[in-house]
Amino acid sequence: MFGGQDREGHTGWRRYDDTLFPVFHERFEEKWGPGTAPFLDPSVYDEDQPRPRAQWINVDTGAAVAVVPVWQDERENRSFAVFYLPPTGGIWVLHPGFTQYVEPGDTADARQAALRNDSFKKAVAHAEKFIYGTTRT
Repeated sequence: MFGGQDREGHTGWRRYDDTLFPVFHERFEEKWGPGTAPFLDPSVYDEDQPRPRAQWINVDTGAAVAVVPVWQDERENRSFAVFYLPPTGGIWVLHPGFTQYVEPGDTADARQAALRNDSFKKAVAHAEKFIYGTTRT
């Protein structure tokens, strides 16, 4: 359950499925250098940002977690990364395991879309396990 207490009684974490917080981009480039995080760039119009993605914020501490599709040179070949922003600064990359997929384009087939969706679900489950301590159902 998002937006309230979960089954373990935690109240601080909330799902936030709107624009990505600019602080993810700021902290990433602060750590790894300018231009290293085009997938987190807040200057890119929201409709041009790759999807799907998920984001949580802890309203009690200011910490945040995001699941974002990332790429390097080839925009078609992506994987999902899970980023954690501690409340005191910095950024951690959490490793959900293998989440690579080929970005479905205009010629996407059902297999490519299913692979992307499975990869996304795996990354979200990893993020929720980090946040809540168990995989949520």
